[in-house]
Amino acid sequence: MPVIQNVRAMEILDSRGRPTVKAFCTLASGACAAVSVPSGASTGAAEALELRDGDPQRYRGLGCRRAVANINGEINLALAGREAASQAELDALLIALDGTNNKSRLGANALLAVSLAYARASAAELNLPLYRHFAEILGESPNRLPRPTINLFSGGKHAGGQVEIQDVLLVPASARTIDEALSMTFSVYQCAAELISRRYGMRVLRADEGGLAPPAESSAALLDDAVSAIECAGLIPGRDVCLAVDVASSQFYREREGCYDFDGTQQSSAEMIERLSAWMRDYPIVSLEDGLAENEWEHWPQLLAAANDRALIVGDDFLCTNPHRIRRAIETRAASALLLKVNQIGTLTEAAESCRLTRAAGWHVTVSARSGETEDDWLADLAVGWSGNQIKIGSITQSERLAKYNRLLEIESETGWPMQAWPAK
Repeated sequence: MPVIQNVRAMEILDSRGRPTVKAFCTLASGACAAVSVPSGASTGAAEALELRDGDPQRYRGLGCRRAVANINGEINLALAGREAASQAELDALLIALDGTNNKSRLGANALLAVSLAYARASAAELNLPLYRHFAEILGESPNRLPRPTINLFSGGKHAGGQVEIQDVLLVPASARTIDEALSMTFSVYQCAAELISRRYGMRVLRADEGGLAPPAESSAALLDDAVSAIECAGLIPGRDVCLAVDVASSQFYREREGCYDFDGTQQSSAEMIERLSAWMRDYPIVSLEDGLAENEWEHWPQLLAAANDRALIVGDDFLCTNPHRIRRAIETRAASALLLKVNQIGTLTEAAESCRLTRAAGWHVTVSARSGETEDDWLADLAVGWSGNQIKIGSITQSERLAKYNRLLEIESETGWPMQAWPAK
């Protein structure tokens, strides 16, 4: 069984130039590994807490030196020389050491960095590809690759807020391989860049995750532009390429008034559901993420019913990869898919529990990156090892996104596995 020699950490910068944590784990066998963890901009209230320094004179309070110090100090003291029989045992030690419900004492960024670094070091000790080790942790036997959902347009907190919805994504539906999916997406992306140059008179401006960010007059206009770009690329919307939409409704929900500030109007929950239902009828949308605010529990089942199996109803901020929230959503029939973000919950083992719960309920699982990413590619291995139905990395620009797509290409070349068959034909 692996014996931990030491863990250590350092502060690095993510894709937005903000600090994050990189952890190193060395085992007594000599196996060692490092992992960098991401950070989100659009975060759910129920997420595990990243520990930030709060010093306004340094990175405007966003520094991670406290989290790094916790790894180099208290966490290393607790783990050095200790034998861990499994990932679950290691993560249980980390959770007990922190002692809070939301990882706020030591920091979810510190705990996750150590959790993942231990997993990668264990894979190295076993001489296993990381995706196979992840599969063993979950008890999976993967034989397919996740189908990418790839950012085309962005608004909300990922861009300049020119429209309320956060992302319009492409789903390469007719692609049979990762290679074909990326090639198809590249063509649509370039057509979209040319389209917004003509339509809006603007050069290419990219949002946090690499999506284009045109000054569209409404969210529906972005959907129209996406359909036009697909057609411009010589592809058929709804057959070759479908759409996924990340609404991120919590970002423009006014809880006190109980309404949404959406496209220049105030919308009730019922009106939002009707608006989204009309989109699902009028556009080739196969996935709708966070269509309602994270605490609108009574209305989420109505949104799922309105979708009528035309699209996945995906919980991101709504579920926060949190087993307690997922169980409640299953019981109330409030969603049909989980957006799995490991840093929302803070350890690999807890994320695995969330994945098992959703699978048992017959849901889809979309394994997702964050808006503040690094060039570490472990997410691709996680999505493959845990048999993710989809993977959401970002657009096909920027090295922190491309590192993960390139890792998927490597795994595809190594295994020859096909992609998950979605959406259903």
